[in-house]
Amino acid sequence: MSSKKNVVPEARAALDKFKMEAASEVGVNLKQGYNGDLTSKEAGSVGGQMVKNMIKSYEQSMK
Repeated sequence: MSSKKNVVPEARAALDKFKMEAASEVGVNLKQGYNGDLTSKEAGSVGGQMVKNMIKSYEQSMK
């Protein structure tokens, strides 16, 4: 089974937008489609920023 399969197919666009915003916040230049030229550090910083934003959003919803 592919790891790219979404439970909710409509979520793909929202996830892509979220990823692009996180990349912008940490100064990584993502482009639509293939981004295999990113270093592990750059890719990790995007993922880390996404997690940071999700935690922040969750904490704000708890208030």
